[in-house]
Amino acid sequence: MNTAQRYQAWREARAQRLSFRGSLVWHQSGGSEYLLRSYYDGSGARRQKTEGPRSPETERLKTQWEAQRDAATEREKALHIVLDRQAAINRALVLGRVPLLGARIIRALDAAGLLGHGVRIVGTNAVYAYEAAAGVMVDASITTTEDMDLLVDARRALRLAASADIPGGALISLLRKIDRSFERTRQDFRAANKDGYLVDLITPQTEPPWSAGEVRIGVAEDELTAIPVTGLTWLESAPAFEAVAIDERGAPLRIVAADPRVFAAHKLWLSAQPGRDPLKRRRDAAQAAAVGMMVGRYLTHLPYTAEPLRMLPRPLFEAAQPLFAADDPALS
Repeated sequence: MNTAQRYQAWREARAQRLSFRGSLVWHQSGGSEYLLRSYYDGSGARRQKTEGPRSPETERLKTQWEAQRDAATEREKALHIVLDRQAAINRALVLGRVPLLGARIIRALDAAGLLGHGVRIVGTNAVYAYEAAAGVMVDASITTTEDMDLLVDARRALRLAASADIPGGALISLLRKIDRSFERTRQDFRAANKDGYLVDLITPQTEPPWSAGEVRIGVAEDELTAIPVTGLTWLESAPAFEAVAIDERGAPLRIVAADPRVFAAHKLWLSAQPGRDPLKRRRDAAQAAAVGMMVGRYLTHLPYTAEPLRMLPRPLFEAAQPLFAADDPALS
């Protein structure tokens, strides 16, 4: 709780500091001085506009802006020091859960304006968000992972807020800023680094399947193209779920995933698919049971009722209902 509160305070301070990106400078033009504002728009492009000729009012505006910018910078630095101390406490208490590379990718998605705005964390990494919210830890055997699934909402036009720093505004370029060894594989929905860590870009299968167009984030030549997957419509349509988790070094990160009730139901459905790898099916069933238990016991503000979960087919909704009342030894 301390970590989450301090992280939220730091995020607010960072957002305030970023609102001062750019400058206010005096510019000479036609024998007069004008106050010129440089700033960045939502796409990351640099823009300029004049605030008017030099006068007591524009001088006051410049002085006030610089004082507010300096105060925001100092506040962010102070809160960053607090977070560093908190991370040391978290390491001592062995609270870290999210693998470091996965945490860096999620933070980069957040900073780029994608996380929760067209992209959600699904698959095993989403379990860390549910753990953090419930205040429990599940057995490592069902959370150990060397990959990450990113669900992209094909209904939204996505744009990297940091596109000025990311060539082509591309997801593959963002991954390379984290680890330069990331490359798109022969499967164009997947990137892999030198250690074999995989990042998959996935999207719901449309009906009929051939009606779908390509779903991409950037325009780079080797950008990832999302692969349509059956069953993801439920996760795409589910309410968003946000939590602050802790990485292996004790540092916090924000995870935006699908509602845990829909996650558990979807995992139960996956565990029953005959064409799926048997090892993955058993893991799916274990994750469904653990997340269902977390919801039933700890996340009691999320009752398993039909109205908020109407995106689930009725047979699946009913089949998953026992998950939210059963005990599960995977919880510790």
